[in-house]
Amino acid sequence: MHLRTDGELNPVFCTIVPPHVLDHLSRSADARLADPARRTLAADALRRDRRRITALAATPTRHTAGAVPSKPQRILYDCETGTALPGVKVREEGDKPTSDASVNRAYAGLGATFELLLSAYGRSSIDGKGLPLIGSVHYGQEYNNAFFDGEQMVFGDGDGEIFLDFTVAVDVIAHELAHGLTQYTANLRYEGQSGALNESVSDVIGSLVKQYSLGQSAEQADWLIGAGLLAPRVSGDALRSMKAPGTAYDDDVLGKDPQSGSMDDYIETEEDNGGVHLNSGIPNRAFYLLATALGGNAWERAGQIWFDVLTGGELTANADFAEFARLTVAAAGARFGEADEREAVLKAWSEVGVPTRA
Repeated sequence: MHLRTDGELNPVFCTIVPPHVLDHLSRSADARLADPARRTLAADALRRDRRRITALAATPTRHTAGAVPSKPQRILYDCETGTALPGVKVREEGDKPTSDASVNRAYAGLGATFELLLSAYGRSSIDGKGLPLIGSVHYGQEYNNAFFDGEQMVFGDGDGEIFLDFTVAVDVIAHELAHGLTQYTANLRYEGQSGALNESVSDVIGSLVKQYSLGQSAEQADWLIGAGLLAPRVSGDALRSMKAPGTAYDDDVLGKDPQSGSMDDYIETEEDNGGVHLNSGIPNRAFYLLATALGGNAWERAGQIWFDVLTGGELTANADFAEFARLTVAAAGARFGEADEREAVLKAWSEVGVPTRA
């Protein structure tokens, strides 16, 4: 576990599907929709409490000296629709693909995330020291989520009515692993604006891994999170849109995407840890605006600036949007000088209404 210099650990249980979506589904009159959502909410609540208890008793991970690994160490397990983790081991690093597509997709997604971090930013795994990447598939019965619990990735199969198998989208896999990256670096507290930044950083990394894997430029990317995850009956494209927050879906059953994309529409709420999944659309859109303004590959300049802030040691655990924005301006100046990159950062935050001066 990563501990900040003040010794405070911020325990986080992070799911890709926000609680408000599952809560909405749980109230459906159709048992095929409501029952899986209710089971998922109950399972998430149990895991969240367990994460809080185990984190409070955790001690920092101690790494032995030696060369930092340049290749991933992946281990995949099958929960066989149970909820005991990690499950039955089914594939390790270097093993040939199995007959289970979920296992193979998870294996590939973990590898793609490792590859981006190492190739683009010189970081070996999420902790910078080659931490093994562990994943479990087929978690629970019709479990409508994927999560990172501080130690490993877990993927549900979905209910087939609203959500499909959660290994189908590489950006979902990378999003959840990126919560681990944040845990080992800035350790952003998972509430309010710092929590929205935590979520946004994961969306950014998720999108970058997807773009890197597909060889897409910022202009070519769809900037959607979880495209392909929604079942055919759902009217929508994905879970979230970084380009246009609030437009990812508009469905009779699922509801309308409630994300905000500007401080003018900032959502004040006590639910969802203070709206961490709702207001994350604001820094998400700022990153999209920066990446498309700079052009080329988003992981090279825009992504580098965000990575510099996340790992630079100056971002506080309780950071708000303005603090993060100021640090991105400083990071752009430090890396690129008084050039186009810095001006583009200033403009991106201005467009979403976040101040960049104290």
